[in-house]
Amino acid sequence: MIEPIYRWAEGWEADPGNRLDAPVLVVSLDGWVDAGGAASETIKQLRAEAAATTVVTFTAENFIDQRARRPVVRLVDGVNVEMTWPTMTISAGTDDADSSVLFLDGPEPDFHWPTFVDAVVSIARQCGVRMVVGLGAFPAPTPHTRPMRLASTVPPESADLVGRVGTVRGTLDVPAGVHAALEVGFGQAGIPAITLWARVPHYVSAMPYPDASAALIEGLNSVSGLLFDASSFHADGVAARRQIDELIAGNHDHVEMVRQLEAAVEAEQAEDAFDMEVPSGDEIAAELEQFLRGEGG
Repeated sequence: MIEPIYRWAEGWEADPGNRLDAPVLVVSLDGWVDAGGAASETIKQLRAEAAATTVVTFTAENFIDQRARRPVVRLVDGVNVEMTWPTMTISAGTDDADSSVLFLDGPEPDFHWPTFVDAVVSIARQCGVRMVVGLGAFPAPTPHTRPMRLASTVPPESADLVGRVGTVRGTLDVPAGVHAALEVGFGQAGIPAITLWARVPHYVSAMPYPDASAALIEGLNSVSGLLFDASSFHADGVAARRQIDELIAGNHDHVEMVRQLEAAVEAEQAEDAFDMEVPSGDEIAAELEQFLRGEGG
């Protein structure tokens, strides 16, 4: 017997569109670029705030390499009582203004991307999705001392959305994540789609960076009309920046790097920052991690 690609929760399969009011679909799939864990932390917070419940579960064996993403076994006194399989799910909830919202999260598929995209687009159509917003974050030559900036990517059919929160100028050929394939699929289906990318300072991209999550939530609210609260991430961001300031202040090279990044941003020439002769992001991230461990003690 061939397993279905996905399963609806009980009571949802018949007519999901009637249960929802033109929802926005928010997408964040683990395994691709997510500097500072910003996107994964953001969707976790959004799902909790929306009191979201799972309405679609994808069949793991169709999409997941289980040796690369192993299931988790629960052992009680040596007895294997449960296996939790990594998979993608779609959940439904409401924002702070009671508007319908769907969340697609879980691991990025290892296999069969076209099949996965077709399935997600089909589900979105059945649910009457009015817009799709992806979440991501990438390491950027930007300082932690300046306001967070977002970039965006869109399919050609949604070109009118690209300037709403910022973009990256020029032509780039970069490896694609499944977010890009979903953008194309939604564009061809006539569903407006945009992916928001937080620009996380490259030297802290291996650490949690709450300011990036706050920026993603505010960007989501701006482009979609949803209403979610970013205040907890803003509060955590103040503490994180204070710790980074303390580390940076103790090293002349780090101070100079931040100053050059500030100058580049102010001159709208952030691309030049890649050419600076400063410590690498990995070196600074390692020192920051050590510093934060000391703080925790």
